Amino acid sequence: MDVSFASAIVILLLVMDPIGNIALFVSLLRNVAPARRTQVILRECAIAFGVLLAFVFCGPFILNLLGLSDSSLTIAGGMILFLIALRMIFRHPEGVFGDTAHGEPFIVPLAIPSIAGPAAIATVVLLVSRQPERWLEWTAAVTVAMLVSGVLLVFSERLARFVGERGLLAFERLMGLMLTAIAVEMLLRGIQTFVRGL
Repeated sequence: MDVSFASAIVILLLVMDPIGNIALFVSLLRNVAPARRTQVILRECAIAFGVLLAFVFCGPFILNLLGLSDSSLTIAGGMILFLIALRMIFRHPEGVFGDTAHGEPFIVPLAIPSIAGPAAIATVVLLVSRQPERWLEWTAAVTVAMLVSGVLLVFSERLARFVGERGLLAFERLMGLMLTAIAVEMLLRGIQTFVRGL
């Protein structure tokens, strides 16, 4: 499956799910001083960006080290995306991560797995493993997606007040439906590649 630059950005935004993360960020940063919240969000986005960039450059090496084929990664990525999409559509009352530690969050759960979660990492590794010669393009796609996510999350409190809880939930479910279609396509492509290799 040949993925364009714009498609890569859209897919990464869907799996990073900044709109779905707004409620989580607002609730976890409630006990943090208002003047410090933007700094915390930018720090967590920078950490997540660093993690995803590491997989852009080291992803193919990790695949070779573990002996994973392209079809197995495509099927696994599709399954993870499908599970994430289901969680977006059918939200649990306790949230995605359940109970979280009190105080200022650091790395977990905001940077990882909220932004740079398994689906985002699998997507990045899949993009790079499919077309490693386009690594500069994938780096740019991760950068653009992270910038958009960062802007949305910095304005998370204002967006939450403006759109309301029902509006956020509706957006998240819509993104979940789109992500479901992408996940199914990935699964079908992976199965097709595997069957052809038999």
